[in-house]
Amino acid sequence: MQQRGFEVRHLESLREHYALTLRAWVRNLEERWEEAVAEVGAPRARIWRLYMAASALTFEAGHTQVHQVLAVRPDGARSGVELRPSWS
Repeated sequence: MQQRGFEVRHLESLREHYALTLRAWVRNLEERWEEAVAEVGAPRARIWRLYMAASALTFEAGHTQVHQVLAVRPDGARSGVELRPSWS
């Protein structure tokens, strides 16, 4: 990123959040299973369910990570980002 002129201003690991998100997606898929099967077919719906459930397990076990990076292209020496940003 730096080679392209960007400056990293904030880095956050979302591993635990993503595990919860995947669990919610599986729950939603199961709650609307008939609609999903009608839309994409049973084989694909089963693949989605298996993929998301397995992915949730890898995030929960710490084997997979996902990070959110806030980077800016500074204007000279000014980043335009507050010294102590509020993320809420």
